[in-house]
Amino acid sequence: MYRSSNPALNDSTFQKSSYNKRNWWEDVESNLMTIEGVSEKTGILLLITAITALVTAFSMPQSAPLIFIGAIGGFVIVLIVVFSQSTNPMLICTYAAFEGLFIGGITWYFEVLLDIPGIGILAALLTFMILGAMIIIYRAGLIRWDRNTRIAVMSSLFAILLIYLISFIGAIFGFQIPLIHSAGPVGILFSLFVIGIGALCLVADFDFIERGVQMGAPKQLEWRAAFGLMVTLIWLYIEILELLAKIAISSRR
Repeated sequence: MYRSSNPALNDSTFQKSSYNKRNWWEDVESNLMTIEGVSEKTGILLLITAITALVTAFSMPQSAPLIFIGAIGGFVIVLIVVFSQSTNPMLICTYAAFEGLFIGGITWYFEVLLDIPGIGILAALLTFMILGAMIIIYRAGLIRWDRNTRIAVMSSLFAILLIYLISFIGAIFGFQIPLIHSAGPVGILFSLFVIGIGALCLVADFDFIERGVQMGAPKQLEWRAAFGLMVTLIWLYIEILELLAKIAISSRR
């Protein structure tokens, strides 16, 4: 078994036993999941996220509360989709809209309050460049999602999540992890490391989606696969945004 590093895509995602109450798995001849179908649905989700992000950004600071609504709403929907194995297109599109509210607000924060104009467009461009590069690398067979790669990425993800958790607790109680979130060399290297792990998570997502197609998963799971890919892309965008901010602030010193 090749478990994905993405919580939205796990060993049971493409198993028939996880969807016993749904009859769409039986129509195997005309209802097969395809790479093209996943790409189309990912494009729809990206479009929804981009539109809501732009609306939020251009309505700031009056729409500042939408940042928190987007963050909380997106997190709740992730939990619902992951634990209920949902393939509901409306629910997944709502997730994309919530994430748009969140990233639109924080992008405005970096662009206006930190005075880094154009950082949002650059972060989006770099995100799609990484996505394209990882697709090419994966299709060329230069990286394979095998057991050793999975262990290395999962271990790194656990360490990153632990740092995030400590940082969140620190923000509440008034302390922070030294250097990691600074604009110095250590902070920049940490962001580069996280982005590198995020790029490898894309490879895990590609591999998992391809296995779903090979297993003859039904077309309804294209939404679930697109959702899992969106989770990784949004995380990658936020990390790139933070890296660019660190570099910009460092260059002013």
